[in-house]
Amino acid sequence: MSLFVINRYLGDEVDSTEDRAKALLEKLHQQAKDRQSQQKCKEKKVKSYSEEEVENAIETEDHNEESEKKKKPKKRKKALNDETPTKVESPDPDAEPEEVKDLKAKKPRKKKINIDEQDESIDLEAKEKQKKKSNKGEVKKKKPKQKQGGEEEIFVKGSGESSEDTKHEKNESAEVEESAAQSEETKVEQKSEDQKVASADSKFLLLGGFEAKPVQKVLPVLPQWLAKPNLVHKDIKQNLVSIHDIPGLGPNILKRLQANKVKMFFPVQAEVIPAILESCVHGFLVGRGGYRPNDICVSAPTGSGKTLAFVVPIAQVLAERVVCQIRALVVLPTKELAQQVCKVFNIYTDGTGLKVVLIAGHKSFAKEQETLVTKKIFGFSSLADILVCTPGRLVDHIQKTEGFTLKHLRFLVIDEADRMIDTMSQDWLPQVISAVYKVEPRDHEMFFARKIPGVPTAENYGQLQIPLQKLLFSATLTHNPEKLQKLGLYQPRLFTSIYKKPKLSTTEEQEPPTSENFSFPDGLTHYYIPCNLNSKPLILLHFLLTLHFSRVLCFTNSRESSHRLFLLIKLFGGINVAEFSSRLSPGERKKTLKEFEQGKLQLLISTDATARGIDIPGVKCVINYDAPQYIRVYVHRVGRTARGGTAGLAFTMLLRIQEERYLNMMQDAGVPKIQKQLVKSENLRQFEQRYEEVLPQLQRVVKEEWAQKRC
Repeated sequence: MSLFVINRYLGDEVDSTEDRAKALLEKLHQQAKDRQSQQKCKEKKVKSYSEEEVENAIETEDHNEESEKKKKPKKRKKALNDETPTKVESPDPDAEPEEVKDLKAKKPRKKKINIDEQDESIDLEAKEKQKKKSNKGEVKKKKPKQKQGGEEEIFVKGSGESSEDTKHEKNESAEVEESAAQSEETKVEQKSEDQKVASADSKFLLLGGFEAKPVQKVLPVLPQWLAKPNLVHKDIKQNLVSIHDIPGLGPNILKRLQANKVKMFFPVQAEVIPAILESCVHGFLVGRGGYRPNDICVSAPTGSGKTLAFVVPIAQVLAERVVCQIRALVVLPTKELAQQVCKVFNIYTDGTGLKVVLIAGHKSFAKEQETLVTKKIFGFSSLADILVCTPGRLVDHIQKTEGFTLKHLRFLVIDEADRMIDTMSQDWLPQVISAVYKVEPRDHEMFFARKIPGVPTAENYGQLQIPLQKLLFSATLTHNPEKLQKLGLYQPRLFTSIYKKPKLSTTEEQEPPTSENFSFPDGLTHYYIPCNLNSKPLILLHFLLTLHFSRVLCFTNSRESSHRLFLLIKLFGGINVAEFSSRLSPGERKKTLKEFEQGKLQLLISTDATARGIDIPGVKCVINYDAPQYIRVYVHRVGRTARGGTAGLAFTMLLRIQEERYLNMMQDAGVPKIQKQLVKSENLRQFEQRYEEVLPQLQRVVKEEWAQKRC
């Protein structure tokens, strides 16, 4: 309800509009004079008051005046907008003021408000002001827009006090802006310092007196057993050790060694044999002190006696066994190498009662089963103490042979370990481990029940069990921890040859071996022969017919190349030649190797089938007819000669496009010295006419063989 209606209801209605306007003007003039006097007094103390106190005082004063007048604030605002706050003229009594006209014009549109509504509007405005004051931390403060019905706006525009308030607000906003600017400068300075440090690490040119610091390279960190191995001399002749000086060797094994004319051990044998025997001091059923023995890795040059390094200790330890069970498993990559290792085991287990069995595909699967297990009334019984095998054949017997068990396995020997790691895709090692720790219901009642080794705790070691010890041997054993992790080694010990000759200064430490270097026999001499495709066969004929090389082992990269070269040399005539590849049956390959060992063959052309571990006595020269693509292949090829400290020659035929890559590969591998061997064209002319006559015959023979295969 408006104020006008209330007055009329109470009988206190104003007589006329003119009288009311005059009374209002007089009241406003008086208020302006009072304000001027109050303003002069407040100007002296305004500096000591804060902005918040001044505004609160003004709001309190305005609120009291409004409660006395009980008039609508919009009317007062309109009246004050048209007059000067400092000087007020007396109105003309006859003329109607403009304020009154405006009030008349706006009277039918506007509604009057009562005192309670006016107080509520003032409180709301005060709250809005308080919210604006809380946001003083902003850098730029926006000016509030003028409201038509607010008393606060009247005093800001209509009195001198408003200018002082504005100045005070500007000072405070300036201080806020200054503090904000300082904080921004601090952040910018901190950010610039961080950028300078980051740029220093990235080798950028810096300003401000900073110097560029080189970035430290992150070096690969090898495990302790790879970083600091047990070094073994590769110079065999100068570091021989008597068999009687090796600790732990028994009298029976010494007799077997002397019977085979072994009086001295090579350096790798003198280091590895005591290490294996030490892990079996308390018997082969438990490790030293009841704990698991360390696994052993051996990386030594070809022909340094690695096979005898594991045959001798295993033959001595297992000679004490009572019941026949498979306690030693030797896994090799090829049939020929498995046959060779089996032969060495038979020599040193003769007379001990130990049974050595070979399963590598030389016999049918059924006959191999008969040599492994036999069926009795109470179950199956093992017929092997030492099992020599290839991985594929081993997995077949684990899956298909009834009664075949590896639960008593003590030694797992992995020969040519680098190549065996590459065949992990066949999943042969996990199947072997599963067969070793296979649990059956009756096994829980046994005292020596086998469990997969876990965390070393007192509870795990409280029950004794047969440990499984892994022995790795290779001439090119990888030093890559990721690949070696696939084998699941337990605290391994590495025995490796010295790759670099020791320096003359005794104060300088010998650098540890790296995976980029490989060890070659000291008696081996390396040569390379520049040639072209047409001259390669003629150079080979020159070595055999002119220089009269004997017992030459020639390597090619494929069995097709090997077969074609074999046919060419055979058709040429005058040379006892044979081929050795997967084209031949196991019986034919065995016969060929035997003839080559006996000296009946002058030349043996082979693929890389014989490059792994095959010990062929009397090989004096190795010729790489096709250059090897990888350094590991080269190491194993040339390792067929200069074995056991003897001398040997290695020739590699290189095309001009292959020379740079080959020489860089040899340098990276640590080859001590490689010599260039030139063959004059005059020495090859005597073979050209016969060679041209043989080529058509070779083409005809190859076509006939292809026709037979199709049929």
